[in-house]
This record gives sequence, C-alpha cells and structure tokens, in this order.
Amino acid sequence: MNLEFLTAGLPAPHGFFTRKGGVSTGPFASLNCSLSGADDRESVLKNRALVAAAMGVKPEKLLGLKQVHEATVIHVTTPWAIGDGPAADALFTTQGGIALGVITADCAPVLFSDAAGTCVGAAHAGWRGAVLGVLEATGMAMRSKGATGIRAVIGPCIQQGSYEVGDDLRDAVLERNAAQERFFAPGGQAGKWQFDLPGYCKARLALVDIPAEILARDTCAEEQYFFSHRRRTLRGEPTLGHQISVIRTV
Repeated sequence: MNLEFLTAGLPAPHGFFTRKGGVSTGPFASLNCSLSGADDRESVLKNRALVAAAMGVKPEKLLGLKQVHEATVIHVTTPWAIGDGPAADALFTTQGGIALGVITADCAPVLFSDAAGTCVGAAHAGWRGAVLGVLEATGMAMRSKGATGIRAVIGPCIQQGSYEVGDDLRDAVLERNAAQERFFAPGGQAGKWQFDLPGYCKARLALVDIPAEILARDTCAEEQYFFSHRRRTLRGEPTLGHQISVIRTV
C-alpha cells in the first residue's frame, strides 16, 4: 500500500496521513482510521496497522482516544487496548515505542514535539476544544514533565474559505477574547461568517509561547486527499471516514 502523509518541521517522527493507501471501500475509501464509524472494523484495523508500520511501531502501540471536543489531556505511560482509549482530545508521552494518533475530518490535528523529540503530543482541535483551551493544555501538560522548546504543527483541516459558521460560533469565540474577531470574515449572507480555524489555533498556542506552523491544506475542498464532515453534510451523505495524524518519540 502506498500511504501518503505530510510532514513538517518537528524533530520527532510524525505524519499527517491523507485518505490514500488503505483497504476500506465505498465512502470510507481508503485509509479510514476511525473505529467509531460504520466502516468494517477489520478494514479499519488493517488501515491502522499500515499507519503504525509507517511510523515504526507495532499496531497495538498506536494509541488513540474517544474524542469528545473538550480540553482533557492524557499522559500516556502504558498502552491500552485498541479502541479502549479514554474520553479526551489530547495526549502526550515520553515513552519510546508508542505512537499517538488523533482522527479528524475537518477539525484541526495538532502535533507537538519538544526540542529533542523525546516528549511528544497530539491534539484534536475542533472549534469547541480550541475555545476551551485544549491546545494550551497540551503544551502545559508537556512542560509539567520537563519538556522545553516545544513546537507545534497544525495539520490539514477545514480552511477559512470553506468554513461558513453562524453567529453562535462567533459569539462563543469572542466571549473568550473579543480581539479574536480577526479570525472571522463576512460570509455570504447576514449572520454568517468565514472562520479561520487554523489561524485561531495558532493564536491560542501563541498565548503559551508555543510557535506553530500551519499546513494550509483544505480538507473540505480537497476530496481526493481528505475526508470532510462539512462536505458530507452539504451533500447529505450518511457516512464518512476520518484521516489520522500521528507522532512518536525519537
């Protein structure tokens, strides 16, 4: 299988995987890595095993979470059974031989590494989790274990031109910080706005002095490469897959 993934300027091995190179079929074609959807479980396990191999770990050492759009961060010291991850949206580790993964289909996958690549983290940042501070919490949790020189990369997610939102989302963001109005551009009609999710995530990380790089790839617009919840919703399709983003220590 020819898996395709993107990398950026992090010292730890990592990959923002596309939807290409897996065994799933139909709307899940082909590298769907979500265990909570309607795809065949064995196909998903094979896909995750392919990702694990690409990252140089055993399949049972590729760990994920039950993502809930909150700000809880899990410190990983030992692996859990596949599919039995806790309910949270970020995790970090200093352990060798363990890879950390988050799944997305428009939300922002954010990977973290300290300067040495010996403490790494991964976060799932939808707008709710980002507003609640999941990214800052991940960086601070890593620092609490001695990590220094932390950097982050914000991976492929829905970009501002594709992300029309209502007043409710804008109000929730601005309630936290009115200065963040700069991440909203007028939408096509009254009460609609175009939200810059990756830009917002980068600004939240800057609040705790963590520099971040944005990989400006639009999951909604680039159907050949990415799954997208927004695209599925606009088309009225019943199911979709999720891509995975993964990091491990050096």
